[in-house]
Amino acid sequence: MKLSVVIPAFNEGKRLGPTLETVLAYLAGRPDPAEVIVVDDGSGDDTVAVATAFAPRGVRVVRLPENRGKGAALAAGVAASRGESVLLCDADLSTPIEDVERLEPLLETSEVVIGSRAAAAAEILVRQPRFREWMGRGFNAILRAVGLAGFRDTQCGFKLLRGDRARELFAELTIERFAFDVELLWLARSRGLRVSEAGVRWADSPASRVHPLRDSLDMLLDVLALRWRAWRKGGQR
Repeated sequence: MKLSVVIPAFNEGKRLGPTLETVLAYLAGRPDPAEVIVVDDGSGDDTVAVATAFAPRGVRVVRLPENRGKGAALAAGVAASRGESVLLCDADLSTPIEDVERLEPLLETSEVVIGSRAAAAAEILVRQPRFREWMGRGFNAILRAVGLAGFRDTQCGFKLLRGDRARELFAELTIERFAFDVELLWLARSRGLRVSEAGVRWADSPASRVHPLRDSLDMLLDVLALRWRAWRKGGQR
């Protein structure tokens, strides 16, 4: 299996069908075999039914019994993946599936490639509200303060990893919600893995699941806890 596409889904019954149609149509035009894994994160709508309807076309469905968060959903999907490379992709396709081709060349020299809305080649098709942009800049400043400098955009939901490395890193993930990206990159760096950043196209979705205040606070607390654990671990050596 060349590529695994892992899509986390929480109450995505309305958007998931068109997304899977788009993803499957794109993958059908590629020369190498690929798989699509949808992870239901304890949805209360018809997300599972929509995803299961695509099972005859090769879509695999992984179910979490209760809502645990995007990080937990992706960890379950990555664990079930079989691809030589693994693409993490949001259910709203804020970044078009075709942009995997922007990331793939960098995977030849890196183990992790993150899509970026701030890199030079990025194209912002629909901007997010100003307050979200300001919060994103503030969050990146915090990341620099806790030792994750050098990344322009850690939170874009479009990332490509070598399959073996993806399964290793996600198996060690402890943050289950939105700050999982930070821990993922921290784990990669702590293991000396090469991480690259590639500009992607991105359009803000008005139906975003991110709550600007609550989730930002949770992310901040998770990042500080991660930094504390790293400091304690280093101090105990």
